[in-house]
Amino acid sequence: MSKLSETPAENPQKNLPGHIAALQRPEFSAEQRRTLLAIAHQAILSVVAGHSFPDTPPGSPLLLEPRGVFTTLYLSDHLRERHGEGLGDALNCETHPEHRQLRGCVGYAVPVAPLYRAVAETACAAAFEDSRFHPVTNQEAPRLEVSLSVLSRLFPIHPGAVEIGRHGLVISIGSRRGLLLPQVPTEYGWDRETFLDQTCLKAGLPLDAWRKDAIIQAFTAEVFADTDFAGTDLANTDLADTDLADSDLADTHSGER
Repeated sequence: MSKLSETPAENPQKNLPGHIAALQRPEFSAEQRRTLLAIAHQAILSVVAGHSFPDTPPGSPLLLEPRGVFTTLYLSDHLRERHGEGLGDALNCETHPEHRQLRGCVGYAVPVAPLYRAVAETACAAAFEDSRFHPVTNQEAPRLEVSLSVLSRLFPIHPGAVEIGRHGLVISIGSRRGLLLPQVPTEYGWDRETFLDQTCLKAGLPLDAWRKDAIIQAFTAEVFADTDFAGTDLANTDLADTDLADSDLADTHSGER
């Protein structure tokens, strides 16, 4: 399992394969997004409660496809104040620009499992196995904010074609490999060269490795989060109901994929 530390050409469209350009349209319906976010929350709460999360396939065929995905967990400032003033220093983690504290981020960079299962696995790994943080506590688990990044397949890209806010990067030399999600440079105000530099740093490579012999690959990601469903109790969402809705929507949206 890959772990993440979070963390133009004249016409860049010409550099993109057709299936990547198509991903600019949302691939997942609102109900499918809600289902995946609910799976992430409920998988974490199942671990906290000491029982296994039921591996029941959802009704939507799209959620059964193998996909790469990263699950990012945040803890908001008000929760840090209530559950320990020194938590930020103790965890030695970054403060998110929107005053949320990163609490874990783990993902699969390549498709290794059906999407619904990959979400459950990466959510639990982000909460309890990210070595940069203490495991999520019983008090924190119900109050976590979840963000999911569902990845396209990797494709080669020229450094000049990298678009901030659209492309994620994977830079590698031999066994050294670094990955950063598309939203990272936007959140931290990086330009293209800084993004390339920081991805090299993530791989344990010299900052300028992308200018030399490193392999540069890109991907796009469909990113959605709890904040898209304000007022919805995702932890207690009935997945059976959302599965039925997903099945109906899968037929409705089949021509848009």
